[in-house]
Amino acid sequence: MRKIFDSKPYRIISRIVESLFVITLVLYLAFVVVQRVTGNKSIFGYRLFVVATGSMSGVYEINDVIAVKDWDVKSLKVGDDVAYRGNRAGYEGLLVTHRIIKIEEGEDGVRHFVTQGVKAPTPDPSITESQILGKVVGVVPIITQVNHVVKTQLGFFLFVFCPLVLVIVLEVLQTITDIQIENNEIKRIEKQNNSEEII
Repeated sequence: MRKIFDSKPYRIISRIVESLFVITLVLYLAFVVVQRVTGNKSIFGYRLFVVATGSMSGVYEINDVIAVKDWDVKSLKVGDDVAYRGNRAGYEGLLVTHRIIKIEEGEDGVRHFVTQGVKAPTPDPSITESQILGKVVGVVPIITQVNHVVKTQLGFFLFVFCPLVLVIVLEVLQTITDIQIENNEIKRIEKQNNSEEII
């Protein structure tokens, strides 16, 4: 067993596996913590959201993690995807990510935006500039992949639970092997001391 643990290939592979696991886990946990703690407030000009519905399917899929950048609302145009906070007609308090399909200048000088999901049959109630949180700039690849995997039972079992158990088991085996080697060394020294005393 000791030969396996001491072999160069084992050490390289185990370090790579542990590092990838830790980096991925840290990134994902950082995403979850930041999202929860900040209440999705902008950090360095960005917010991260998880897509919850299929209304933008084909562009953003359910459980994709998207980056929303603070944006000058005046420069938004038809075709841009935006995240906004709904405030009426069943959208109250909801965070929605849809595409701008129409921009209208209100009589009060305030721009009104009409948005719609690419798979939604009807447009959303119109929104004002103050409701827009930012423009969607894309999907965050690594966190999205982890999120997709973790959201399934099999994925969680295979890619979170099993690697975690494997890392723990390998650490325990390494510790047991080290203890056995230390005990054998102590016995060897004691035996050598006893043989010297007899002489």
